[in-house]
Order: sequence, then C-alpha cells, then structure tokens
Amino acid sequence: MTKNTDTDDTNNNKNQNIATLAGGCFWCIEGAFSQVKGILSATSGYMGGHSSNPSYEEICTGASGHAEVVQLSFDPAIISYQQILEIFFTLHDPTQLNRQGNDIGSQYRSAIFYHDESQQDIAIKIVEEMTESEMFAQTIVTQLCAVETFYSGEDYHQDYFINNPENQYCQAVVSPKLAKFRKTFIDKLK
Repeated sequence: MTKNTDTDDTNNNKNQNIATLAGGCFWCIEGAFSQVKGILSATSGYMGGHSSNPSYEEICTGASGHAEVVQLSFDPAIISYQQILEIFFTLHDPTQLNRQGNDIGSQYRSAIFYHDESQQDIAIKIVEEMTESEMFAQTIVTQLCAVETFYSGEDYHQDYFINNPENQYCQAVVSPKLAKFRKTFIDKLK
C-alpha cells in the first residue's frame, strides 16, 4: 500500500529541502542519488496523476497518469538544487518523450516537480541554458510542473538496486548507468 505524503512544506527543517524528479525508471534515479553527498534520503514513488493511492500495477498501465519519481531530501549546505538538477540531466535522456530506452509509457516521462518558485526558476534557467548550448541534439521535453501529492512506492521498490543487484534489469540497465554516473561524479559521492 502506498502512502500519501503532503509535500507543500519543503522547509520543515532549515537544513533540509525536498526535490522531486522523474527520469524514467525510478530504480536508476534513486540508485544514483542515494550515493550523493548531501542527499539525506531518496524515496521512489509516484506523482503527477489523477488517481489516489496508485499501485505500481496501475502506474504500469499508464491509466493513472502518474510518473515514476524519486523524492529527495537534501541538505542545501552540502548540495544545491542546481547541482541536483545537473546530476539529474546526466542520468536520463531528457529528449525522449514518455520513454527512456526500452521503458515506454507516460510513467517514464522526464519531469521536474518544483516545490517553490526558486526551484521553478532554477529549473527553467537550466533547461534554457542546455537548449541554448545545444547540449542535446534533440529538443528537451522535460516537463516543469508544480509539485503534487507524492505517493511513496511499495516497500520492495525502495533501495531496489542495492537489494536486487542480480536482477536482470538491474544488470542490463541500472548497473551500467550507475557505473558511468560514479565515474562522472566521483567528487560528489558519499
């Protein structure tokens, strides 16, 4: 059973902020960010749909409209929101609409769910800079959306890569992506 978390108050603790990101399979995004200095927690879940308390099975049909997301709790004294987004854009292809590689469907869309105006401004600026610099050959399709209700994914989705390293998908997709991530961001790792 998923749990509903009210995410409107992002500053419950002055040393903690929240970021919510969708970039394909949440196992990849969560697996990478859980290794980053300043990330206090990374929780796989669902956001951006129209049904309450969605299940993974419902998400997979595309009927609920939710995206697979990772909600990050982070210490802004250690890592900035901009640095988080810079990492995020290296973990997936933001030019693929409703897919990442062989994972196809709106649940795999690229989206930034901003929690306040500052996060929105930073996200807009980064997307504009990447577009102007032609960082990607194709148009960036990442959605910028106000935060909605976050539903934590089922327990078995949390720390999935750590708990299931021999899983075929983890071996074929997650492991190579995380190996590249670790080489690129070695100075940011815990």
